[in-house]
Amino acid sequence: MSGKLEIQWSPIHNKFITWGAEICLYQIQALKNDTLPSTVFKVSDTTCAQVLTTNTNHHYVRSIDIYPKCENDLLLAIGLGNGRVALTSFGPSEHDAYGFPGKELVPRHSRHCNTVLFNPIEHNLIAAGLDKYRSDSSILIWDIHKFNSNNDSSNSGRMAVNTMAPAVELVKPVAEFGTSEVTYSLAWFHGTSKILASGMNGKNIKIFDMRDPNKMVNSTVTKGVFGVCTNPNDDMHLASYYENQICLWDVRNFEKTVVSIPQSKSIIKIGWCPTKYSSLASLQRDSSVINLYDIKHSVVSNEELEPNVMERIVSPGSPHNITSFSWHATDENRLLTIALSGTIKDYTVFDRITVNWSTNNIVWSHGRKILRNINDTFVEDISHNIKERAKARYGIQEDFSKNAELVKDDLSLANVWNWLHLTKQLVESGIIKDPEDKHPGVLSVISNIDPVQNKSDVVTIFWRDVGYPNCQGSVIMYRHEDRDKALRLCSWPLEKDSQYLMDFIEHLENSQAYTRAAAIAVFNLKIQLAIEVLRGAPSNANYGSNLNVVAMALSGFSDEPNSLWRQNCLNCLSRLSDPYLKAMFSFLTAPDYNYDEVLNEKGIAVDDRVALSCLYLPDEKLLEYMRKLSEELCNEGNLDGLLVTGNSSTGLKLLQKYLDNVGDIQSTTLIATRAFHDDLGSEVVTNWIDNYRNVLNSWKMFHERADFDIMLASYKSEKPPQQVYVSCNFCGKSISAYLSSHDRNRPQLHKSSAIKSKLSSCPNCRKPLPRCAICLQYMGTTTGDCSGTKNTPFELWFTWCQTCRHGGHAGHLCEWFDEHQECPVSGCSCRCFAIDAMIAQS
Repeated sequence: MSGKLEIQWSPIHNKFITWGAEICLYQIQALKNDTLPSTVFKVSDTTCAQVLTTNTNHHYVRSIDIYPKCENDLLLAIGLGNGRVALTSFGPSEHDAYGFPGKELVPRHSRHCNTVLFNPIEHNLIAAGLDKYRSDSSILIWDIHKFNSNNDSSNSGRMAVNTMAPAVELVKPVAEFGTSEVTYSLAWFHGTSKILASGMNGKNIKIFDMRDPNKMVNSTVTKGVFGVCTNPNDDMHLASYYENQICLWDVRNFEKTVVSIPQSKSIIKIGWCPTKYSSLASLQRDSSVINLYDIKHSVVSNEELEPNVMERIVSPGSPHNITSFSWHATDENRLLTIALSGTIKDYTVFDRITVNWSTNNIVWSHGRKILRNINDTFVEDISHNIKERAKARYGIQEDFSKNAELVKDDLSLANVWNWLHLTKQLVESGIIKDPEDKHPGVLSVISNIDPVQNKSDVVTIFWRDVGYPNCQGSVIMYRHEDRDKALRLCSWPLEKDSQYLMDFIEHLENSQAYTRAAAIAVFNLKIQLAIEVLRGAPSNANYGSNLNVVAMALSGFSDEPNSLWRQNCLNCLSRLSDPYLKAMFSFLTAPDYNYDEVLNEKGIAVDDRVALSCLYLPDEKLLEYMRKLSEELCNEGNLDGLLVTGNSSTGLKLLQKYLDNVGDIQSTTLIATRAFHDDLGSEVVTNWIDNYRNVLNSWKMFHERADFDIMLASYKSEKPPQQVYVSCNFCGKSISAYLSSHDRNRPQLHKSSAIKSKLSSCPNCRKPLPRCAICLQYMGTTTGDCSGTKNTPFELWFTWCQTCRHGGHAGHLCEWFDEHQECPVSGCSCRCFAIDAMIAQS
């Protein structure tokens, strides 16, 4: 394929030609397998090209263009080195009936044909740009339909004589331009079939109109006369180049360039993308990439500003220097490239997309006429979860455990709400006495332990005393009132509460957490109970019969340092995948009461690690471990760390890290609101609250946002100010505010009587209140009894239409609209009932 230096898409879909030493026709097809015959080669990851035919009849090819209206076969116009334009095809074709293939369009004098171009509108017109020859024209335009009239003797006047071959009669050009000039490039305008632009003489771009061949339409002085091309989507703009400079022109102001785009190397080709508005491609010499320029025109106050040019570079994937490219006429952003080695690539430029985000959708542009979107109904991301949980009144439930039920699919979140439920019970029952803190963490509970003044009791338990008479070793446990409180926070049983331990183990078995149940039994020195749990695991559990093997291994427990059982356990620990099984055997084989292997096992739940440390770590190590664990969980944003930190400043940092990791503004805000009462006024929590409220408002979940506001107000010392009240039409002051203060200041007499305050005029300006549109009485509604223990009945509330502002007593209006749609006020045509939002929704 060497020597094929130019490439061009054809009007027939998925067919293209290349030319250099020969002209070849190819067809692109889908790539089905990697094994390809010799005539087929891969041009992209999904397509391949097959050679259909080759034309070697023409030499010294300078330029080629394809007839725009081809349907089955191609008609080529070939500009040759001697100035002739040869019409040819790749074999018998639809164009043979018109006699086009084999014909030649010959100028009067021989010179190079620099460019040849079919008219994009009147396809029968073809223009050729030639070198200079004395007083001859360098732009010749022919009508190829004139070939059919040559056989008509009456049209013999249309023939021209060729000076190179006087005996040959030729078709006469329909228009000629550029006398004694040289033409380097041509471009037809796409909005009209009669006008074309030409780069001439190395110093001019001229615009000609075929309807007036004696006069030039427009011209400008420039060296950028090469590669002149008009924008197929806007006839007002064209482009050209010279050496390493691209020039953009506006034909309405042709004296100077609109903008110049410098290049790092000499330019060999430019071309507008036909499927994208104002997108220009540029190819530089010895380059393996294409430079793309998106040109944005803007107008301010009827004045067009200098366009903004955005550049990007695309690499079609050719390993060698590209020599030419061609845009596809209809497939968006698709182009072909050919390299010096003959490598061809079929490449689609991925457009810069504009992304628009709404509360329910992500929408982005996909091509010129298509928008694509993702609806959150089908994408279960965090925003989808937040919306569904808000509908279920998540976080608003008074009972913390009900909130845990709503997020039972998220274990960490469920654990937080269960922890809040548990701490509330422990504080209210007096087990944990902390009047200032209803949700303490373990670190707060054990903070009073002091290795000197308030140290823990040391208890040594021998294995022989717990059912293993052959074992001579012991286990050291630590007892303290605060340690017991920490164990309750972890939901672990105390030593004296054996029934709670049995219930806890049974609960874990029912949840099929057999290895956790067995490990907790071992941590409480109930090895026989752990063996029974492992043996009782059904065969369809995660481990099946393997747990029976573990139970068998556990039954051979021995605390002898050099025993075979101990050595085998130590050798097999690394092979165990379950963290609880690994922790269980690490606990039984721990040297010198060192339980670091157990406490640092990541797969064990945080509450189990905390409880184990409260049982077996001395005071200094316990406090050190808790601080280290608190810092570690805070850095991870692990919500289980709230068990350790409680509602402290460290807990707030943990929530912030969780928010950064997950983006769950809902849970972060609700946990902070329900647990961190003292920090509700802080900048961090206030920011969370405002953002969560904005999310609910943007989803138009106003009822859920109102429920949240009500709950939030219950935790604040200051009640929110009144936001809605009835005001006077004349002075604008609140009537309800006056009545409220009036009732508060009245002496509380006759509490059992039915004396009620009435008001028929504004208490500030004394102007009468509006009349009820039904009963025509002034709106002197009662305000409830003087003691304030009874609210005004709904039937007497002030009610009005938000459109026409007519209204009356709520009870009267309800009766009216049971039978009518329009406003009860005579002459008002407002259909109040029909435009009511609640009615429209129903």
